[in-house]
Amino acid sequence: MQNGTLYLIPVPLAEEAAHKTFTPYLVDTINQIDTYIVENSKTARRFLKEAGLKTPQKDLIVHDYGKHNRTDLGQFFNELKVGKDVGLMSEAGCPGIADPGAEIVAEAHKRSIKVVPLVGPSSILLALMASGFNGQSFAFWGYLPIDKEQRTKRIKDLDLSASRYKQTQIFIETPFRNNQLFEEVLKSCKPNTQICIACNLTGEDEFIKTQSVYNWRKEEIDLHKKPTIFLMY
Repeated sequence: MQNGTLYLIPVPLAEEAAHKTFTPYLVDTINQIDTYIVENSKTARRFLKEAGLKTPQKDLIVHDYGKHNRTDLGQFFNELKVGKDVGLMSEAGCPGIADPGAEIVAEAHKRSIKVVPLVGPSSILLALMASGFNGQSFAFWGYLPIDKEQRTKRIKDLDLSASRYKQTQIFIETPFRNNQLFEEVLKSCKPNTQICIACNLTGEDEFIKTQSVYNWRKEEIDLHKKPTIFLMY
């Protein structure tokens, strides 16, 4: 029996951003499948409703791959093995990008299951597009070290790489620690280093600004609890 297809279904990055996220192809796809692997069942069901799902919610099969359910990945592939198509959804943006869904995708390839990524928003790429920095050479580092000494060293290393290789450096932080990280960036980087702050992308209060460390030091900005991408060049 032929395996089903695993569809990677993007979801909105911000509240009230559904109309910026869901394409006609995505809407067609979710109305052809009834089985999903999701990071959070409640929010996934809400996103599907916003996208225009016509299948009654009670008829859906929703597998939760939250952090407590990842020890046995085989449990998520029963439907795919018997030929059913399945959708994979993360909590925000594109599945598999800075997202634990990458483990599901990797397992699908091991099992020779076809993987189809659907077009949708990636906060990392949207930030890079809007930064004005090098889009041909860039590195995404995820979360920087929590330890203050290690974090300062990493920031200085990234600053050096940005200037030496003309490579955009991209990183993130838990939103409630954004201000502390940004303060450390301004302390540790050279005055002429360019920093882009991309905050609440696609949201109504979206904020994107690029300027030198020198100029950022003269400006007050509050990033507390706001999803933010930091870019350095």
